[in-house]
Amino acid sequence: MNYNWDWASVGDSLPLLWEGFKTTLLATVLGTLVAAVLGLIVAMAGRAPSRLVTVPVRAVTEFVRSTPLLVQLAGAYAVFNTVEPLTIGITVLGIHYASYLSEVYRAGIDAVPKGQWEACRALSMSPRRTWQAVILPQAVRNVLPALGNYAIAMFKETPFLAVITVSEMVAEAREYGATHFVYAETFTLAGLIFLAASYPTSLLMRKLEKRLGH
Repeated sequence: MNYNWDWASVGDSLPLLWEGFKTTLLATVLGTLVAAVLGLIVAMAGRAPSRLVTVPVRAVTEFVRSTPLLVQLAGAYAVFNTVEPLTIGITVLGIHYASYLSEVYRAGIDAVPKGQWEACRALSMSPRRTWQAVILPQAVRNVLPALGNYAIAMFKETPFLAVITVSEMVAEAREYGATHFVYAETFTLAGLIFLAASYPTSLLMRKLEKRLGH
């Protein structure tokens, strides 16, 4: 069976895929911001001296890590069905990846030399000042490449948002393909756009990792 590639449909579908790409990019950027901030909060909470804080935080984190993103999206959409689907998607993506980034932050904090902590105590710096001026700047610098890699992973998982009716790029490709019976063209174009966006970013993260490693 021969298949004739329809170049015309590629051009026709591009504007729709571009609109979907903008939604994909928005979900990725905002989801990454949520994950970065919430992940740091979770990492800090996990170091609290009271088990009344650390035990629930670790339990929730493990629950989020142990359940599929797809299930989390569907569950949140069913419970918060009056909220804008894109808002739900961004929030769920942020929470899901925050559970992983919290471990990245924890590793970055643990990588700060003990001498830094001792120097802060010797200078009688308050705990807040110690974290803000000394520990967190070094920890965040240590984990920047990992944060970038998780952002790329989130970008590639945004097609799951179609489950909650978000019109991201793959959803637009599927919709156009179903209407015009040209699935191969639209999905190939969507895949190439994903590749064009994620591969250079991945190379940039590798360069950043090497630079920070020196």
